[in-house]
Amino acid sequence: MADELVRLAADLGRIPDELTKTLRPALLRVGETVRADAASRASWSTRIPGAMSVRPSVTARGGASVTIRVSAAKAPHARPFENAGQPGSFRHPVHADGPRSSWTWVAQDAHPFLFPAARAHREQTVKAIGDAAEDAARRHGFH
Repeated sequence: MADELVRLAADLGRIPDELTKTLRPALLRVGETVRADAASRASWSTRIPGAMSVRPSVTARGGASVTIRVSAAKAPHARPFENAGQPGSFRHPVHADGPRSSWTWVAQDAHPFLFPAARAHREQTVKAIGDAAEDAARRHGFH
């Protein structure tokens, strides 16, 4: 019985390493799916789709996340158009010559693309994380 407990403790200690190895590719796959969906939703832009990147992250304490980023240097207009994932409009200046008080401001419709894509794939993301955790546990003899 004591030997089994020692083995169980050793197996539990290895699961975080195994989980990291299993989880990172799973997060990258689901992140790429969300990125592709967001790029499709932003197809009205010539710069936004190519400015997106995916970065999975797994912490030593078991936290997992995937970040989909749009480079502000490559697509500075992405953030206003995303509008925090909300429909509506945003305002921006045109003919910005002279003092700020003389600028002409206009409203423009937002076109959220990233938040809607993330929401559309929420269940798929949760399932991918759960499947990766189960896979890591099974590799260590858990049922």
